[in-house]
Amino acid sequence: MSPAEKLTFITQLFPFIAIMASLGIGGWVFTTWLRIKNGYPLDGAWGQAVYPKKMNEEAVERIKLLSTENAQLRAELGSVKDRLATVERIVTDESRRLAHEIEALHLPRN
Repeated sequence: MSPAEKLTFITQLFPFIAIMASLGIGGWVFTTWLRIKNGYPLDGAWGQAVYPKKMNEEAVERIKLLSTENAQLRAELGSVKDRLATVERIVTDESRRLAHEIEALHLPRN
């Protein structure tokens, strides 16, 4: 078989291979869509069963739990910020008062 004959054979075979690959990919997409639509488990990366509808319900529940925890943590953070502001005010007021008392000691008494 000469190189020219090999090239013509490959060019004749290429459309057949492309069509078969397209049909295989299309069939895979179609069966995956049917499985999702009817609630059948999908195959995971390591061959384990993945249930799409169950995962959605679990995800919604997780989101609810995380949202309530987030709200609690934000409220706690707000109270901590308020306490910190109070402590900062006490610390700065005490130092100002202390500086005022030191300056009063430097002034001569009449």
